Amino acid sequence: MLPRTTYRLPRKAVRLLVLVLSMGGCLAFAQLNRPAKRPPNIIFIVADDLGYGDVSCYGQQRFQTPNIDRLATEGMKFTQGYAGTAVCSPSRSSFFTGQHTGHTPVRGNLAVKPEGQYPLPDSSVIIPQLLKQAGYVTGCFGKWGLGGPGTSGDPVNKGFDEFFGYNSQTLAHNYYPYHLWHNREKVLLPENRGGRSVTYAPELIQQRLLAFIEQHQAQPFAVFMTTVIPHAELVAPPAYMQKTIGRYGPEKPYQGPDTSAATFTKAGAYLSQPYPRAAVVATMQVLDDQVGQIMQKLKQLHLDENTLVVFTSDNGPSPEGGKELAYFNSSGGLRGAKRDLYEGGIRVPFIVRWPGQVKAGTVTSQLAAFWDFLPTFTDVAGLKTPAGIDGLSLLPTLTGRGKQPQHPYLYWEFYEQGGSVAARWGKWKAVRLNIATAPNGPIELYDLTADPTEKHDVGPQHPEIISRFAQIFTKEHIPSPVFQFQLKKATASE
Repeated sequence: MLPRTTYRLPRKAVRLLVLVLSMGGCLAFAQLNRPAKRPPNIIFIVADDLGYGDVSCYGQQRFQTPNIDRLATEGMKFTQGYAGTAVCSPSRSSFFTGQHTGHTPVRGNLAVKPEGQYPLPDSSVIIPQLLKQAGYVTGCFGKWGLGGPGTSGDPVNKGFDEFFGYNSQTLAHNYYPYHLWHNREKVLLPENRGGRSVTYAPELIQQRLLAFIEQHQAQPFAVFMTTVIPHAELVAPPAYMQKTIGRYGPEKPYQGPDTSAATFTKAGAYLSQPYPRAAVVATMQVLDDQVGQIMQKLKQLHLDENTLVVFTSDNGPSPEGGKELAYFNSSGGLRGAKRDLYEGGIRVPFIVRWPGQVKAGTVTSQLAAFWDFLPTFTDVAGLKTPAGIDGLSLLPTLTGRGKQPQHPYLYWEFYEQGGSVAARWGKWKAVRLNIATAPNGPIELYDLTADPTEKHDVGPQHPEIISRFAQIFTKEHIPSPVFQFQLKKATASE
């Protein structure tokens, strides 16, 4: 047996070894206990009936929208971004569920008594519910229209920590309403009773939104600003109106109901406006200022560098309430407006700002639609995207990293005015009208590359492409027990 040998390190070496091991242990402990990188905040701003040409960075000449334009200057502007469909509720349902209007549960503007619209079902898991799984606190400020108070579609039941605004999109036609909702509490505004105009709801809602950001600055938040501007009552606070009256030529007054009548009550009818052109500009200035206030608040709280901001609209512009679409070129030269599945009814402004991820000042022709936001936001939040949706994440386009998956085509349905369907396949756009009476009727075909304003139906020259679209229409429409192609003709109450 060999004799045991004892090795002794010098005393300095022992102290050095202990120090190194101690530092390594501390570093390992710090790594284990270091909080995960905070995901970006999300602010989604959706305007109400804002046309493709209604902001100056998309060509508006009658007025300027500097704060909205700055989002595009500091981010990415999409030139082929599409809403969910051509009216409010189904377009928003498409956004929140990640499904196009052949699949999403709410496919039309259907009022339900005593207040609100047909609700999202319990089975629909929507964006705020998903984001909460990643630790986000969620708020919705503006109008809802996807389920009345206490229903399965009540925003409190769909993942929002706070909701403040109009539950009913019909009542959201009036900017000086009799009440709003704060979660399940009805907030009465008696000062607006009768025909009085004292408390301007968009300003009250904006205050709550900014307070929400301030309150939750220490944790990831997702704010959905579902503003009622520039929907068609066309009225702004006096300070805004005073700056615009008289600047837009001879005005054609809009005549609403008689507010002095003993039986008058605000229930969605647009009130009279002697200066509708000036009011359009004034309301847009309110909206632009509010976008600026949000960005200022983010900067003040040192959150603007870690916040993804989206600006868009729920559908094309509306001619209601006295708005002159041709005067303002609200559709940006595209054919149609709200309630049309032509480009003017569904192509909308689409801007994304996200410093450090989205390169400033970029413009993209990438096809994108409302149902793409759900998978984009789940990607951003590090969540698994649920099955059963129609959207594709836009993260590769936004960041320039990875290959952008492409839709084989985009598809829309519209349930008013006899019903219509449309699809976009590459450069081709197809529209079929009067579905209720002619479900297999003629299909119009447009080459959007050569004919972006959809003036020339080239269907007769391309029967093979018409056949392809007919197959798309059949495949993508899953019948709904509620929304069928015989809904009543649209009215101003919707």
